[in-house]
Amino acid sequence: MVTYKCFNCEKVVKQDYLKKKIRCPYCGSKILFKPRTVSSKVEAK
Repeated sequence: MVTYKCFNCEKVVKQDYLKKKIRCPYCGSKILFKPRTVSSKVEAK
């Protein structure tokens, strides 16, 4: 399941809510983004 984060209040917004409205249910902001996972790089020796 894809989750989005509000750019304004930084709370997690589930994709199920976004099918109804494209706004944050907590603060009403229209700017949402998908947080990326942190990846670690491994060096070959």
